[in-house]
Order: sequence, then C-alpha cells, then structure tokens
Amino acid sequence: MSIREKYVKVREAAAILGVAAEHGEGMGCRRKLREFRSPANGYRLYKREDLEKYLRQIELTARTAPRCRK
Repeated sequence: MSIREKYVKVREAAAILGVAAEHGEGMGCRRKLREFRSPANGYRLYKREDLEKYLRQIELTARTAPRCRK
C-alpha cells in the first residue's frame, strides 16, 4: 500500500467523516484522531485506518445508546 493510499489530507478526512473541512482541521487538536505531518510539505495527514476505526466507534456508540421515549 502506497503512502497516498494509507494517508489522507484534511479535506479528504473531513469528507470521509462527513464534516466540513473547517472542522476537519481541529480533529487532531481535540485528540480525536492522531495527526501526522508530511515531511515534504508539512501538511497534516490522517491514516485511513484511524478514520475507519473512529467511524466504527461512532456507529457502535449510536447502536448502544439508550433510546429516548416520546
């Protein structure tokens, strides 16, 4: 697997998570996801597998959360 397949930039990470790119920039700062830096240009990068793991955690939480009764 190449580096381009393994890591994504902020905009792509935000698209994968379904959030605005402006929110994507803060994902690492809020310790939600581990950030990496490109040695060539200093861009923030995220591992695809970390994004997928984060999405699975969200789905699991949504399934196990108590339902509100009306």
